[in-house]
Amino acid sequence: MDEDNGTLDEMSEEESFAELLEGSLVRPVEFSAGQKVQARIVKISAEWIFLDLGGKSEGYLDRKELLDDEGNLSVKEGSLVEAYFLSGGANELRFTTRIAGGEAGRYYLEEAWRSGIPVEGLVEKEIKGGFEVRIAGGLRGFCPHSQMGLQHSGNPHDLIGQHLAFRITQYAEKGRNIILSNRSVLEEELQRRREEQKGSLTEGMKVMATIASIHNFGAFVKIGSLEGLIPISEISWDRVEDIHDLMEVGQEVEVVAMKLDWEKDRLAFSLKRALPDPWNNIEKDFPQGSRHSGAVVRLTNFGAFVSLAPGVDGLLHISKLGSGKRIRHPHEAVEKGQVVEVRIDLVDRDNKRISLSLAGSEGPEDHKEGEDDYSRYLKGNPDSIGTLGDLLKAKLGEKTKK
Repeated sequence: MDEDNGTLDEMSEEESFAELLEGSLVRPVEFSAGQKVQARIVKISAEWIFLDLGGKSEGYLDRKELLDDEGNLSVKEGSLVEAYFLSGGANELRFTTRIAGGEAGRYYLEEAWRSGIPVEGLVEKEIKGGFEVRIAGGLRGFCPHSQMGLQHSGNPHDLIGQHLAFRITQYAEKGRNIILSNRSVLEEELQRRREEQKGSLTEGMKVMATIASIHNFGAFVKIGSLEGLIPISEISWDRVEDIHDLMEVGQEVEVVAMKLDWEKDRLAFSLKRALPDPWNNIEKDFPQGSRHSGAVVRLTNFGAFVSLAPGVDGLLHISKLGSGKRIRHPHEAVEKGQVVEVRIDLVDRDNKRISLSLAGSEGPEDHKEGEDDYSRYLKGNPDSIGTLGDLLKAKLGEKTKK
């Protein structure tokens, strides 16, 4: 029995040793030049940042690459970073977020072109068709105007003297003919930030946004790296005549995410839905039989609409105008902008309708009269955003006219 136990103990020790041996022989992960990785920072020294690459592999990159404009380190131990593999040897794996200047950087330029690794460049001057940029090893490249920035505007001289990231799109004549693109680097970073924001933004959520541009069909807003549209119907509960009267470019506003179509990159937001709906307490604010004054805001063939409060209009049907006389059009009795005294005859909160009579007239008439006209009017002014495609077409049409 003791002999059997000894045999079992020996087998167990052999299995444990085999497992340990197998674990110790895990091969380091192999990388190809230019390969992009996402790795966690395990240590930060005075000169280098060390990365955990998995599979018992560890890499490093220059600490200077992750300093912000003020010289402060933008990451910490435990942070995830994206980097490109440069070279390996003697159990050292060198990575970079971008190839900087100097002769060492020049050595990697052709590999940067083949692998799409960003390079750092100094914009030296503007020349015909673009900019002359000095990159690693004193080499110079050309960046066309169309490839500088996402939406180039303003004075091109503002870019002179700036250190920017570029991607080499053409590398010829051993570096004597280099074409660069700053836009491709910015677009990639923008897409990365958009992907990160997707998980934090859902329909119905309230968020802060910045007005980016204003058009006759609505306003485009920026939310971090995302851009979306506030249709004119979603700007205010009240009727909007001129959007510029309510907002300006650069203004911070709170909006509600209405429709998020990530596949088509069409995001719709509402400014008015971040505010209380004036129809929530409509029966309390405008009880049947109460009297109010309001301005005539619109005339139609079937009646006059009177503004009772921001976002709350009532209908004076044509049959209730004319002081008992039959008229052909409401303008024979009232005019736009005129202030009139009215009585609340009927409140329909669900359909957002209020029927009115002129104050001092006889008792309310049949409230169903004009209902079809009212319905047709509302169909022409839906409380919806329409299709974003139509709105974007309108934007393009507006640009074409200009």
